[in-house]
Amino acid sequence: MNSLLKLEEVGQFLLAILIFANLDYAWWVFPTCILLPDLSMLGYLVNPKIGALLYNFFHHKLTAILIFALGTSLNTPIPILTGIILFGHSAMDRIFGYGLKYNDDFKHTHLGKIGK
Repeated sequence: MNSLLKLEEVGQFLLAILIFANLDYAWWVFPTCILLPDLSMLGYLVNPKIGALLYNFFHHKLTAILIFALGTSLNTPIPILTGIILFGHSAMDRIFGYGLKYNDDFKHTHLGKIGK
């Protein structure tokens, strides 16, 4: 089952790349921006609860989809790009076993403990 779920995430990551490829951005924008959602981990400098809240907001695929939909409905490029980057980043994280965080410990995710 784990392999099947990872394969699904690979498909979602490829979808993000495909959608990005149809936008009017240089190719280097995608790899440059793909790690930006991890800046949300700075919330862990405050405490684990704030860290998990910020991390989960920027790594939840519904957040990405809503931002993308807003940008599409308003025909505004920045939210479209932001939604694609958030969606692609979240899929990439899931491929590597990084899930949404519980507020007790950074390594405690909905996919299990990181590193186990």
